[in-house]
This record gives sequence, C-alpha cells and structure tokens, in this order.
Amino acid sequence: SKCPCNQEDQEFILLGLINHTQTHLFLFSIVLMTFLNSLMGNVFMILLIHVDPRLCTPIDFLLSQLSLMDMMLVLTIVPKMAVNYLMNTRSISPAGCGTQIFLFLTLGGGECFLLAAMAYDRYVAICHPLRYPILMNQKLCLHMTAGSWVLGGVDGLMQAAATLSFPYCHSWKINHFFCEALSLMRLAYSDTTIFEFFMYVCCILMLLIPLSLILASYSLILTAVLRMQSTAARKKAFSTCSSHLAVVGLFFGTIMFIYMWPKSYHSVAYDNVVSVFYTIFTPMLNPLIYSVNNKEVKGALRKWLEKHFWWPQ
Repeated sequence: SKCPCNQEDQEFILLGLINHTQTHLFLFSIVLMTFLNSLMGNVFMILLIHVDPRLCTPIDFLLSQLSLMDMMLVLTIVPKMAVNYLMNTRSISPAGCGTQIFLFLTLGGGECFLLAAMAYDRYVAICHPLRYPILMNQKLCLHMTAGSWVLGGVDGLMQAAATLSFPYCHSWKINHFFCEALSLMRLAYSDTTIFEFFMYVCCILMLLIPLSLILASYSLILTAVLRMQSTAARKKAFSTCSSHLAVVGLFFGTIMFIYMWPKSYHSVAYDNVVSVFYTIFTPMLNPLIYSVNNKEVKGALRKWLEKHFWWPQ
C-alpha cells in the first residue's frame, strides 16, 4: 500500500548504542580507540605485504585483501557513528543509509568468500605442497579475489536497492547503530514477507556456501595431518592453519549468531552488542592474529622495525 505521509526530506534516525552519559562516554572512547587501532593495523598490514619482497605468496595477497575489506568495513560504520555522537545528532539520509547497507553487505559477503579462498590455499599448501605453484597460481588467486568482491557486491546492490524501494512511514527510527537491511524492514509500510525470505536465502547462500568450502578444506587438512609421521611436521601444519582458523571462528561465529540463530533466543540489544564485535573489534584483531601466528609476517615486521626503529634482542 502507498504511504499516506510525505517522505521527501525525511531522514532515518539511528538509535544506536551510546548515549551522552559518563559510562557511555567511556564506551565511546573504547570504540574510537579500537577503530583507530583497527585502521592503523590494517593499513600497516597492507603496506607491509606490498613493500616486503618475502611476502609475495598467494596467501599474503589474500591477507592484504582481507585487511582492505576490514579497513573499509570500519570506515563504513564508525565515522558516521562518531560524528553523530560528537554532534549530538542521530540522523542519516536515505542515500547514506543505502550506501551503508551496500558497503556492509559487499564487504561482509566478500570476506566470507575470501576466507574460503584462504582455506583452499591452506589445503593446497599442506596436502599438495609440491603442486602448490600450479594449483594456487597467480591467475587463480586473482580470479578468486575478484570473485569474492563481485559476489559480495551483487548481494549488497540487490539488497540495498530492494530495501530502499519500500515506503517508510510509521517510523524512521532504526534500532541499531548503523543501517542494516533487517532493521529497516521492521519499519517498512508494506508487507515485506517475500523480501525477508529472499534476504534469508541470500544470507544462507553467502554464509553456508563459503563455510562448507572452509569445513571441507580443513577436513582434508586434518586427515592429511593425522597421517603425518613427524611431530614437527604436524606442529608446522597446525601453526600454518591456526591464524586462519581463529579469524574464521571470530567472523562466522558472530555473524551466524545474528543472522541464523532463532530470534527468540536473543534480543535486539544483544544483536547490537554482537554487531559491535564483528564490525569493529574483529577487524582490529585480524592483523594482530596474523602478525603473531604467521612466521613470515612476523619476520617481515621484525625486519621493518629493525630498519626504521629498534627491536629488543
């Protein structure tokens, strides 16, 4: 049905998480510091990979793309939230809202498939090390990366366009700290049942297909590792996979809690808190996880610090 009120010049209101109290000021400071650390960590990881000649393998290129996606994700969410808090406003234009939905879904969906590509890389490296240059060549790596961006972009474009095509009249207040398609659907002045089902199907495909590929890769890796006679070889294999498994667990665990867990088991407030974790905290943790557990990245970091600053012996 047609919305009876005038929608021109209307803006959405982000109710958000943080109010102007002493406690929330402290929380805002934590979010802002996390954002800055995430931004610096991911920018540094991208630069380190591109300037160090030792970090030229396919997994390093995929890691630089992961850092790029994480950097863009925090830039999509946090600056608008910070500006609204500092200027004591909560508004966001429909165009800004659509942009947030598009970028959020593009980067989230793209990261799902990128993590699947990284799992395939680890499978080839451990199960077929002699054929690694053939099975994981530069052309395939570029195709997988481009495919991750394209699939995420198509999903983001479809959902953003469809979400903003509905009339919004009863309320323009979004119970979230950024524009999320599902949160907007609750405000639509028309029946959104079919579209919500479509969104759920898209969510299943964008999550379960990459997750299935990741689980298949690691099942084959685990089988190969258990057959290894050497304890040192087993330790090396587990060390190679530990960083990626930690990132997969953090990313998929939080997103599946939001989008696949029955709504009766969690409230909007819990969803918002979990959303903070995977949109702000996880992008900060990823560079730390890889710099601590990846020997090549750790070596390149040490070399850079020795060259430009100092390194404790």
